[in-house]
Amino acid sequence: MKRKLFIATSLSAALAGCGAVGTKLTGNQGFQSVLHTAEDLNLKLIGTHGLAHEYSLGEISGDFPINSFDTPSDALYKHLARAAFRPFRLIVDGMVDRPQRLSLAQLAAMPQAAQITRHDCVEGWSAIAQWSGVTLSDMLALTGPRAGAHYVVFHTFDRDANGLPYYESLSLAQAMHPQALLALRQNGAPIPADRGAPVRLKVPTQLGYKSAKWVRHIEVVASLDHLFAGKGGYWEDQGYEWYAGI
Repeated sequence: MKRKLFIATSLSAALAGCGAVGTKLTGNQGFQSVLHTAEDLNLKLIGTHGLAHEYSLGEISGDFPINSFDTPSDALYKHLARAAFRPFRLIVDGMVDRPQRLSLAQLAAMPQAAQITRHDCVEGWSAIAQWSGVTLSDMLALTGPRAGAHYVVFHTFDRDANGLPYYESLSLAQAMHPQALLALRQNGAPIPADRGAPVRLKVPTQLGYKSAKWVRHIEVVASLDHLFAGKGGYWEDQGYEWYAGI
């Protein structure tokens, strides 16, 4: 059952990004209905209980592809990058008791977690890297989500060619997963700009598009309906699954 659900969910995501056949199928409402049913079952039966496999240092990939929009090129991001991100502040707000504006130094002073996990891209490639940073569970403990909060939204510096901002989201339960990470370092060094500096999300239990780069603002909300097309993410608004479990 788990294998069938995984295949159905992953197939839909792969087709959404792969040419004419994928475009026709993702535009078919009947096909989408079947896939979203599989997504719901995958979330309920597999959910956030399992752990992604962790690897050894010797298994880290020699090359970690860059597969996303271009590195942000707006004046604010360029200014932050030139200053080694010292002026950067990660904003955490919304339905929380203790909103935060955290510098990189403050983030680095929090308890740090590390993992060596595989990044599985929707386009079919995988790569293994070491990531370290602050767990989302620690961030949520610091900020204190209020009653009625159900989702954690990640706003980024990233925009597409039309200026539409990239964002992602997790449920509170997914954000509390022990491997859900606000990564500050890749393979022992600060994350490079083209891979998501200064802070990126790492969710190794889901496909790579859930691991948003260039995170600048975390918002805890009751619903996703008011955000853009209401599906919970940039790619989800265009037909990808919101829960992309692997």
